[in-house]
Amino acid sequence: MNPTKLLKMQMAWKQFNETHPKVFPFLKAVEAAGIQEGTVIAISVETPDGQKFESNIKVQPSDMELLRSMKEERRM
Repeated sequence: MNPTKLLKMQMAWKQFNETHPKVFPFLKAVEAAGIQEGTVIAISVETPDGQKFESNIKVQPSDMELLRSMKEERRM
Protein backbone atom coordinates (compact mmCIF):
# COMPACT_ATOMS: atom_id res chain seq x y z
CA MET A 1 0.00 0.00 0.00
CA ASN A 2 1.11 3.54 -0.72
CA PRO A 3 2.70 4.96 2.50
CA THR A 4 0.98 8.31 1.99
CA LYS A 5 -2.44 6.66 1.67
CA LEU A 6 -1.70 4.51 4.72
CA LEU A 7 -0.80 7.58 6.79
CA LYS A 8 -3.97 9.37 5.64
CA MET A 9 -6.06 6.33 6.56
CA GLN A 10 -4.46 6.12 10.00
CA MET A 11 -5.17 9.81 10.58
CA ALA A 12 -8.78 9.35 9.44
CA TRP A 13 -9.26 6.39 11.86
CA LYS A 14 -7.80 8.46 14.70
CA GLN A 15 -10.13 11.36 13.90
CA PHE A 16 -13.12 8.99 13.67
CA ASN A 17 -12.27 7.52 17.09
CA GLU A 18 -11.94 10.99 18.62
CA THR A 19 -15.27 12.10 17.11
CA HIS A 20 -17.11 8.87 17.99
CA PRO A 21 -15.40 7.50 21.13
CA LYS A 22 -18.08 4.89 21.91
CA VAL A 23 -17.85 2.98 18.60
CA PHE A 24 -14.63 1.02 19.18
CA PRO A 25 -15.43 0.01 22.79
CA PHE A 26 -18.85 -1.16 21.53
CA LEU A 27 -17.25 -3.27 18.78
CA LYS A 28 -14.74 -4.72 21.25
CA ALA A 29 -17.58 -5.68 23.63
CA VAL A 30 -19.43 -7.40 20.77
CA GLU A 31 -16.28 -9.25 19.77
CA ALA A 32 -15.64 -10.33 23.38
CA ALA A 33 -19.20 -11.67 23.68
CA GLY A 34 -18.75 -13.50 20.39
CA ILE A 35 -21.05 -13.59 17.41
CA GLN A 36 -22.66 -17.00 17.22
CA GLU A 37 -25.16 -18.70 14.97
CA GLY A 38 -28.54 -17.15 15.71
CA THR A 39 -27.12 -13.73 16.63
CA VAL A 40 -29.18 -10.88 15.15
CA ILE A 41 -27.21 -7.96 13.71
CA ALA A 42 -29.38 -4.88 13.19
CA ILE A 43 -28.49 -1.69 11.35
CA SER A 44 -30.43 1.56 11.54
CA VAL A 45 -29.66 4.79 9.67
CA GLU A 46 -31.56 8.05 10.04
CA THR A 47 -30.80 10.92 7.67
CA PRO A 48 -30.83 14.55 8.86
CA ASP A 49 -34.23 15.00 7.18
CA GLY A 50 -35.72 12.13 9.21
CA GLN A 51 -35.70 9.37 6.61
CA LYS A 52 -35.09 5.99 8.29
CA PHE A 53 -33.54 2.83 6.89
CA GLU A 54 -33.42 -0.33 8.97
CA SER A 55 -32.35 -3.87 8.29
CA ASN A 56 -31.17 -6.92 10.19
CA ILE A 57 -29.74 -10.34 9.61
CA LYS A 58 -29.81 -13.49 11.69
CA VAL A 59 -26.38 -15.13 11.53
CA GLN A 60 -26.59 -18.46 9.75
CA PRO A 61 -24.12 -21.37 9.94
CA SER A 62 -22.90 -20.44 6.46
CA ASP A 63 -22.02 -16.92 7.72
CA MET A 64 -19.68 -18.16 10.46
CA GLU A 65 -16.74 -18.97 8.15
CA LEU A 66 -16.91 -15.48 6.62
CA LEU A 67 -16.94 -13.90 10.08
CA ARG A 68 -13.97 -16.04 11.18
CA SER A 69 -12.06 -15.05 8.04
CA MET A 70 -12.77 -11.36 8.61
CA LYS A 71 -11.58 -11.63 12.20
CA GLU A 72 -8.35 -13.35 11.13
CA GLU A 73 -7.72 -10.81 8.37
CA ARG A 74 -8.06 -7.96 10.88
CA ARG A 75 -5.35 -9.51 13.07
CA MET A 76 -2.81 -9.58 10.24
